[in-house]
Amino acid sequence: MKREHIFDHLILIIGALFMIVPVVVAFMTSTHDAVSIYKNGLQLTWGGHFEETYRAVLTEAGGFTKSVTGLTMLQNSLILGLGFAIGKIVISMLAAYAIVYFRFPLGTFFFWIIFSTLLLPLEVRILPSYEIVQGLGMMNSYSGLIVPLIASATGTFYFRQFFKSVPDELVEAARIDGAGPFKFFIDILVPLSKTMIAAIFIIMFVYGWNQYLWPTLITTDETFFTLVRGMKQILQVWIGAQIPDTNQAMALAVLAMLPPVIIVVVFQSWFVKGLVESEK
Repeated sequence: MKREHIFDHLILIIGALFMIVPVVVAFMTSTHDAVSIYKNGLQLTWGGHFEETYRAVLTEAGGFTKSVTGLTMLQNSLILGLGFAIGKIVISMLAAYAIVYFRFPLGTFFFWIIFSTLLLPLEVRILPSYEIVQGLGMMNSYSGLIVPLIASATGTFYFRQFFKSVPDELVEAARIDGAGPFKFFIDILVPLSKTMIAAIFIIMFVYGWNQYLWPTLITTDETFFTLVRGMKQILQVWIGAQIPDTNQAMALAVLAMLPPVIIVVVFQSWFVKGLVESEK
């Protein structure tokens, strides 16, 4: 092996360790009891309390009202992640379809208006969004968590680029066969967009799953807390002689990593293929 190849592999190994070691430390620490962690700090060895810690995290009610479990927060996070991803895909595909295939005045202008919203992250528009959600009575609801966030300039841009790469001959053939706009979209464009849908789904699911600021503002009822939202407020409580439940907090952090990792691993090939196809 050449010297430059050894250096390249060394850089990759260091990068991989940089990402993996914190996860390993969090998992190993979660298998110890709270007292051991308080005395000895973070752990790199097996602690023997895996089953009881994760059972407590998933099934025992906690929080200030003692009415929410880790399973409830996991369910809320899945609903938010899936609703966020599916909603963004549907809205983005319809917007891109209208921009590409329907000729109307100022269509390109409206597309760039949509695209310019990338300059306005959630933090910039969070106060007016909060006022609207509160005014509509959507606080402490799944619709309040999901609906205000599903418009996506990123998804619209990727689907627009993909639809523009569809051959005009395919559009003409669909017209000759009598396919209307709805049938052409459902029967032709959606199947052709499967890899692109998978790529956007992964990006949006992970983004929605990791949302913290928006759920913090919208949910005050603990039964609507997500994993990311409820980790600090519910499980990092004080017990006994002022010892924090660090083992349970670490366990919840590990559980919060699993669904995005599973989604990325399962759809990895489609994700890469979808991004490559979008560049054609």
